[in-house]
Amino acid sequence: MDPSIPTDPSRVLIVDDHPVVRQGIRLMIEAEPDLTICGEAQTEQQARKLVRELKPDALVVDLSLTEGDGFNVVRDVHAHFPDIRILVLSMHDEAIYAERLLAEGASGYIMKQAATDQLITALRTVLRGERFVSESLQRSLEARRAADGAPSSRLSARELQVISLIGRGLGTREIADNLSLSVKTVETHRLTIKRKLALDTNAQLVQYAIKWHGTHGG
Repeated sequence: MDPSIPTDPSRVLIVDDHPVVRQGIRLMIEAEPDLTICGEAQTEQQARKLVRELKPDALVVDLSLTEGDGFNVVRDVHAHFPDIRILVLSMHDEAIYAERLLAEGASGYIMKQAATDQLITALRTVLRGERFVSESLQRSLEARRAADGAPSSRLSARELQVISLIGRGLGTREIADNLSLSVKTVETHRLTIKRKLALDTNAQLVQYAIKWHGTHGG
């Protein structure tokens, strides 16, 4: 056996609400001698429970869960188990969410479309204690740091989700359904975003969101 491969494989917990996706991830990971799956979770609550019970070396986390939120999983795991490496695997454009997630404790971010080619490399990278992002994301992060004073840097991860959906033309009810929130909660987010961005009217918010999404939403 290659001496660079550890005797005990790194244990990975999958957090994704799609059984077919979990199966695909499992097949890829279990084919590697240095990696193994220790468990699977399909909700935020299950993820929290299994992390505490199994103490995995790494998580592969989807952002969109039927019950709960992948953002919360990242925050909770990083806060309570900072040594666990977290790789976000998502269909959401990395340009919109990756920087927030990396700041909140994720070790890496890859798009699901790239998972077949990059998942194993990404997992090994984060397990070494390094950060994994795509080359295009790395360039984007460097550009964002250069413009750190941009108004959108004041928004939370959830507010970025809301403003991105506004920029895509969704109304309050559609945003609520998309994010599994109440209409009242979305309206509160809209008010907070307007306050943080010093926007006076809904029309100004929509104009800002369209421009922001055009620049950051891919």
